[in-house]
Amino acid sequence: MTTEHPRPRLAVSSCLLGAPVRYNGGHSRDRFLTDLLAPHVDWVPVCPEMEIGLGTPRPTLRLHTGGRIITKDGAADHTEAMTALAETRIPDLTDLDGYVLKSRSPSCGLTSLPRYASGLPGERTDGQPVDRRGRGVFADLVTRALPDLPTEEDGRLHDPVLRENFIERVFAHARLRTLFSADWRPSDLVAFHSRHKQQLLAHDPSIYRVLGRIVAEAGTRPRDVLETDYRRYFNEAFAIRPKRGRHVNALQHILGILSEHLNDSRRHDILNAIETYRQGRAPLSIPITLLRHHAEGEDLDYLAQQTYLDPYPADLVLRHHL
Repeated sequence: MTTEHPRPRLAVSSCLLGAPVRYNGGHSRDRFLTDLLAPHVDWVPVCPEMEIGLGTPRPTLRLHTGGRIITKDGAADHTEAMTALAETRIPDLTDLDGYVLKSRSPSCGLTSLPRYASGLPGERTDGQPVDRRGRGVFADLVTRALPDLPTEEDGRLHDPVLRENFIERVFAHARLRTLFSADWRPSDLVAFHSRHKQQLLAHDPSIYRVLGRIVAEAGTRPRDVLETDYRRYFNEAFAIRPKRGRHVNALQHILGILSEHLNDSRRHDILNAIETYRQGRAPLSIPITLLRHHAEGEDLDYLAQQTYLDPYPADLVLRHHL
């Protein structure tokens, strides 16, 4: 069975796609983004520093306490221009499924940026960072305005666990956007929720139950209220990264449904694959592949169509890590 995956729309720091827009005239091309992910998504490139007119090459910028972005020599403060750009750009970013930002950038970095003194009492004055708890000015404004948008920075995407989780969120977000952008009916929401059951359970069973109660009211509550509530909890669930135990529970639940259609040998093979994964000796892809193969072979559409078994295009090979 071939799954038709949605085509997510992703904002991305332009330098990560190879555009020569960095402060030194270079780029930071990320091959996962350009070679593996690009065939499956539509990019919305953004470079805040270029868009406020700084050009390239340009003076090095620093993030200061108080959320200001100032040239290293202190000659120019670009905070107001960056804030005005964010206010202009954010409405263009509301119909996205994710955002990949450049790490260590004073405009785009998400985590652990060095912050320098702004002349406040008690701050160090030796030119060294006050701390490393900063977030880029543009990134901070975007994430505050769009808290449900999946965001990640390129450096963290080198971690296979974080990469898989981010891409899973992006494609789930795209499926939800596709549902609600159409003239959907209550039955469409019921079907959507049913397809995501195992995936939601792997992320957070308690939120899955909340979503179930929301879906049960489809057809009796106003559509806009229903959509708002479902979006909120759906995104909240996918923001929680599944632990190994939750994955094992989801795998065992699927096997329980499939079990009566299997002989002892096939059932034993799947149980062994799940146990080997539980022990950390095999990747998640092995029991997933077995379960999906047998669900399709037995024509069990309910299981075969579960997004948990096929959350994104297979050639992204994201579930093969231990």
